Amino acid sequence: MVKITFMGAGSTIFARNVLGDCMCTPALCESEVALYDIDPQRLEDSKIILDAINKNTNQGRVTIKTYLGVENRKEALRGADFVVDAIQVGGYDPCTIIDFEIPKKFGLQQTIADTLGIGGIMRGLRTIPVLQGFAEDMEEVCPDAIFLNYTNPMGILSGYMQRYTGVKTVGLCHSVQVCSENLLKALGMEDKLEGRVETIAGINHMGWLLSITDKDGNDLYPEIRRRAAQKNASEKHDDMVRYEYIKHLGYYCTESSEHNAEYNPLFIKSRYPELIDRFNIPLDEYPRRCIKQIAEWDQEKANILKDGKITHERSKEYASYIMEAVVTNNPYKIGGNVLNRGSIENLPADACVEVPCMVDGTGINPCRVGRLPVQLAAMNMTNINVQLLTIEAAVTKKRECIYQAAMLDPHTAAELSIDDIVKMCDELIDAHGDYMKMYR
Repeated sequence: MVKITFMGAGSTIFARNVLGDCMCTPALCESEVALYDIDPQRLEDSKIILDAINKNTNQGRVTIKTYLGVENRKEALRGADFVVDAIQVGGYDPCTIIDFEIPKKFGLQQTIADTLGIGGIMRGLRTIPVLQGFAEDMEEVCPDAIFLNYTNPMGILSGYMQRYTGVKTVGLCHSVQVCSENLLKALGMEDKLEGRVETIAGINHMGWLLSITDKDGNDLYPEIRRRAAQKNASEKHDDMVRYEYIKHLGYYCTESSEHNAEYNPLFIKSRYPELIDRFNIPLDEYPRRCIKQIAEWDQEKANILKDGKITHERSKEYASYIMEAVVTNNPYKIGGNVLNRGSIENLPADACVEVPCMVDGTGINPCRVGRLPVQLAAMNMTNINVQLLTIEAAVTKKRECIYQAAMLDPHTAAELSIDDIVKMCDELIDAHGDYMKMYR
């Protein structure tokens, strides 16, 4: 029997999607599922919802068990074939609030702050020690398991696991699957969706749509570039930053404009406040989402359950397809975050890159992409620098590495002096308390 352990099962909506997908998959529909979390209420909520899906869509064939607290973590992992990671260390309150409010005091504005920037650095630093504990337990009780990491900051956390633990790790995101589909729909090119062929590679949240052709092999980029430029010039919409990428870099990237607005020094600039309105950039977007989700959770839970009649259809999340490919040895292609062992020639070997991977009974097998266009590799490197230095800080516990990561973050460096960067880092470390005690 396949065993699937879900770390952070209190991420109820996400657990429902991934584990509901497994229940809809013949090779996985009789698995043992271990739900692990440190929040008893959210763990109970997930169990109730997943029990209902199991009953209504899977004839109750999956065995679901819950494991609460660090003292039960090893048992949750014992004998697992697959471990799904979807945790948020410190939660919205206090940690996300701190990651936004202290930088704001220094004049640093953010949109999402979970992948890069000072918020991404801090989230990575407080999460890696938890993942280190996961890894130590996995190496003892499920050494052959595949670790499917969905937690941000993806490049930092997956890169740490791949370089500094013995755990077989792949990082997974939602954006690769929908990148070109959403782009073509937004540009009124739905007729080009069927049979399209594409290549996406780079890093997480900044993977590049390197090529895209229609079913007859015709290059779609000339028309994409024309329509994207026209749309940005003629209307306000929610993807203006990435369309500006197309205009100046020549290519579209995987993750949203609200994310990419803070991954560079070009759009959120105190000297050019008009850019926020011009490019429709939603500052403080992630806190708004968190507040909304918290406020609406009870009603959402009631809607999900629908008097116990909840059902599920398999989603586009990669996790169940990866598990199925490994168990059945039927190959499946994903966009995965893996250590760069020759996949992208002009990015560092110790970078975590997002590239096409073939999955089968042998595991995750990254494909060779070759060289990225120079400007795209350069954009990726500005983010990789921060990722590598954050990992270095987490491994060495040296505070100067934290300062260096922040100093080389494109948005932070464009706005703040070195002295203020150091002061901001110190204040953030202090404010995060026990979550950051290892860096004192």
